[in-house]
Amino acid sequence: MPAPTTTAANGNAVHNDRAALPMRLIASPLRNGSGSGVPRTVPGGAAPSRKSHGKSLVGVPLAAGRDSGMPDLRFGVLGPVIVWRGSEAVGLRPGKSSQVLGLLLLHANNRVDRDQIIECAWGPKPPRSALNLVQKCVGDLRRSLGADGGVLETVGSGYRLRVAPDQLDSAVFAQSLTQARTTRNDGDLATAWERLSQAVALWRGPAFSGIDTPAAETERIRLEEYRLAALEDLAELDLLRGEHGLAVAELSRLAIEHPYRERVRELLMIGLYRGERQADAIAVYEDIRRLLADELGANPGHRLQRVHAQVLRADPALDLVSAIREPEAHQPRQLPPDIADFTGQEAALSAVHDLLTGGQLPVVVGAPGTGKSMLAVRAAHRVGELFPDGQLYLDLAGTSAAPRDPAALLAELLRALGVTDAVMPDSLHERAGLYRSRLAGRRVLLLLDDAAGAGQVRLLLPPSGGCAVLVTSRRWLPDLEGAHHVELDVLPPADARTLLARVGGAHRIEREPEASDAIVRLCGYLPLAIRIAGARLASRGAWTLGVLRERLEDESRRLAELRVGDLDVRASFQLSVRQLPEAAGRAFRLMGLLGAETLPGWVVGPLIGEHDAEDVLDALVDANLLRLVDTDAAGQPRYRLHDLLRTYAARAAADHYSETERRAAVQRLLGAWLALAEQARDLFHPALFQHTPGRSDRWQPGYAVADPVSWFDVERATLLRVVELGAEWGLDELVWELALAFVPYYDHRSLYQDWRRSHRIALESTRAAGNAHGQAALLQGVGQVHIYLDELDEARTALEESLRLYRDLGDRRGEALALAGLSTVWRVLERNDLALRCAGDALTLADQVGLPPMRAQLRSSIGFMRFQQGHGCHAGAVIADGLRIARELGDRHREAVILRTMSQYRQHCGDNTEALRCLVQSLTIFNEIGDERCAAYAEQRIGSVYAELDDLTRAGPALETAAGVFRRNGDRRNEAECLQVLGELELRHGAADHADRHLDRARHLWQTLEPVPPAPVTR
Repeated sequence: MPAPTTTAANGNAVHNDRAALPMRLIASPLRNGSGSGVPRTVPGGAAPSRKSHGKSLVGVPLAAGRDSGMPDLRFGVLGPVIVWRGSEAVGLRPGKSSQVLGLLLLHANNRVDRDQIIECAWGPKPPRSALNLVQKCVGDLRRSLGADGGVLETVGSGYRLRVAPDQLDSAVFAQSLTQARTTRNDGDLATAWERLSQAVALWRGPAFSGIDTPAAETERIRLEEYRLAALEDLAELDLLRGEHGLAVAELSRLAIEHPYRERVRELLMIGLYRGERQADAIAVYEDIRRLLADELGANPGHRLQRVHAQVLRADPALDLVSAIREPEAHQPRQLPPDIADFTGQEAALSAVHDLLTGGQLPVVVGAPGTGKSMLAVRAAHRVGELFPDGQLYLDLAGTSAAPRDPAALLAELLRALGVTDAVMPDSLHERAGLYRSRLAGRRVLLLLDDAAGAGQVRLLLPPSGGCAVLVTSRRWLPDLEGAHHVELDVLPPADARTLLARVGGAHRIEREPEASDAIVRLCGYLPLAIRIAGARLASRGAWTLGVLRERLEDESRRLAELRVGDLDVRASFQLSVRQLPEAAGRAFRLMGLLGAETLPGWVVGPLIGEHDAEDVLDALVDANLLRLVDTDAAGQPRYRLHDLLRTYAARAAADHYSETERRAAVQRLLGAWLALAEQARDLFHPALFQHTPGRSDRWQPGYAVADPVSWFDVERATLLRVVELGAEWGLDELVWELALAFVPYYDHRSLYQDWRRSHRIALESTRAAGNAHGQAALLQGVGQVHIYLDELDEARTALEESLRLYRDLGDRRGEALALAGLSTVWRVLERNDLALRCAGDALTLADQVGLPPMRAQLRSSIGFMRFQQGHGCHAGAVIADGLRIARELGDRHREAVILRTMSQYRQHCGDNTEALRCLVQSLTIFNEIGDERCAAYAEQRIGSVYAELDDLTRAGPALETAAGVFRRNGDRRNEAECLQVLGELELRHGAADHADRHLDRARHLWQTLEPVPPAPVTR
């Protein structure tokens, strides 16, 4: 059997707590543009307004086929209870007939006891003749329906109404939504929209209107939740097809009627933004932010925060159709001899060619060694014949200690155009005027190589007409009017190998392909470095490629090896670095201490100890020493140092700064990562396990996290590297606090390997430093991971060591955390006596130190364990007390979690109606706060309750929805449980094909898990 449910770090069941991002029931089906409107599918009535859209996969447990004996009858419960024969409404006799019929339809194809009917119709004080009145109502119904006793059957002390699937609007509704999902998944978006429209058109008002029983109320609440979600889906469809005005009108109404629904606000903000109403979109966010803060003491959810951030920065991702075009590329040309072994960069060459022939000004930019001058020469030769009146070349010496003066450059150009020194003007502006006059009416190509800045280039530009100019520079020249920048990067691996072969000898490369691949990789695919490596091979014919490879693998000597003649990678780098402002040079060197990952721009600030370092960052990017790679999903521009530049920067940092200075820079940086990680952590729902903070200094960067999940997603690999970096520098206090700050994200995404690795590195660091506090906290986290992975012996060992350390430290907060984890271990091992003892001790400590979320969760857990021991009445009160605490805290997530626990208690007590009511409340909260993972657990429990009631029509959709979420997020255990319950239920109902498919999948999943439970039931 599956492992028993256990309490995890966030209060969810351990084997349930593995999921990720939200899923919508029907994700973005598109309208087909036919404009047919909502189909008229309501029997005997017109199509309803958009207010009555719905989305619940509900129906009845029906026998297959139409064997009810009343083929012309149809029943409606999506509104007031009604019956149609053909297209005409059937008149029901006055009195209680509608209520009795509604109750029978609520439990269609199941027996309804007469006592239930009496309670529904007359409440707690029925008349003495109630039994006779029930019999009369049933007789009246049979006559009104024209149905015999085989349709409305007397079964024991009750009645059963037999209804076929297509006779009840809730079943038709469910079928239409299933078809919509299927066709959407198949890629048929137009049909999906039609099916969805047919489904929502069935609604006429609140479901089961006039039926006032707990079961009907539970069903009504659940259906209302789905109705609202369907309205949101349809509004999203309108946004996707460009009907922003229609969507905004509908969403504005919904926002007023249901002010706490965050998805409504999210879609409304998008609609307003697309309608060029950015200020109104921001106002919508501010309104719900204030509402949540004032009424609930809560913040908007992650999705809404992300959309707000996107609106603020006018993110193109919000546009309906992204029509962003890359700026036209530019290509240069030159007078020196063409380069015979020039390799690659064909796209850049073509771009420069098009710019030159199109009368544009191309500026070729790139990091040192990327081959800017060589590409310019090749491009200039390609278009040379188009400029028969001259092809001029100037080396502007922009990277030298003294870039050339424009007056001297103009004099050199004028001499090339035939102006002698005897008539050369003295002033700069006179020379510029004469230069323009000499070029007027002529077709001349000018190549300006290695420009220092726009001021050096501007006076050298010829007049408009038949001339063309090609500029190369290591710096971006954004202030040069009309410039089109073409950026060069390193070569692709194939082009890099070709260049090495052309310079070093193709036969040698062919003999040692693995070594050649290693050499170009160690050169960072940088053209200058590869050219030098090839030249060294060519000049050392007795070397194998393995010799050069081995020498390059020594990172401390790599730059020294990349030098031949006057070609020198390190010297090339030095030319750029020495031109940097002091702060930019310091930032560049200190960035060499970091890893090869792409980094957000804010890291520059803490490295140099400046809170405003935007100018420093811009200087590095403009100098092409730091490359802007892209903008990540969290909206952060990301940057990277080339591998060889990083090697150079690390060596320069060691030469320029003491170890103390370098350590302080790393410490500030890790303090900034910790501040942001804790900021992101605190945007999650309130954590159960709140450790006593450490002593690390936080450093507040000039960046704020808006969407914690997206931020953690993009920084996932970087954060692990940050932990490693801190361990390398012996910053054990920062290391353990960083590792713990990542836990809510690892828990949310089920990233157990990352969790283990970060804690292992941090634990080694704290043990080496004798940091008992850090060890205790990390061991508690390690124990939690072992619990998730069903490694209970290892979990117990880690948690007991954590408990011992916390007790030695006198840290009662930490002691409570370790005891709570041990309680979970003992409960899984079915040692409820030890589990209760640990939980009770943890609760006492939580009361003493003030951990309200933990108190709420422990109360509910203790209550359920006591119930399992036979203390029924008292147990329910303890669970209810935990629920009360959560509600008083305004912790809606904890409230929903405990409602799930309460549902288990109610179900075990035999009160399935109350269990379902708790689950519907839990599901509603999870949907409102956008927690799809926990909503899936609620759906799973709903499906399990209905499966126990043998109700396939209601159980199936809930279990399939939950299984889909678990499948996407790699939660094999819970997916297997859902599919096993569903398959066994389908077997009992004779749906063999569906059962086989679900049970086969469940069997496969169970076989991948340890320990393997008994095989699912098969036919």
